[in-house]
Amino acid sequence: MANIKSAVKRIRVTQVKTLRNKMVKSSLKTVIKKFEAAVAGGNVEEAKVALVNASKALDMAASKGVIHKNMASRKKSRLAAKLNALTA
Repeated sequence: MANIKSAVKRIRVTQVKTLRNKMVKSSLKTVIKKFEAAVAGGNVEEAKVALVNASKALDMAASKGVIHKNMASRKKSRLAAKLNALTA
């Protein structure tokens, strides 16, 4: 355990940020899984709605710094490609 007051505070702050990042990543994975399930089921309308939700969640995670903006962009592109393959 840290003895210095500022080090104790840094530990507390890190724990809070870690929990917040875990929450954002977990919800992001859930939204992407819902999209994947809609695509696997062949439900185009549900997949379109899920893609919008997934894109929004990816942008939100990137803006919070949980994931890199290029990673968010890459995932959105791949999800859109899956939807386009389903509709084509």
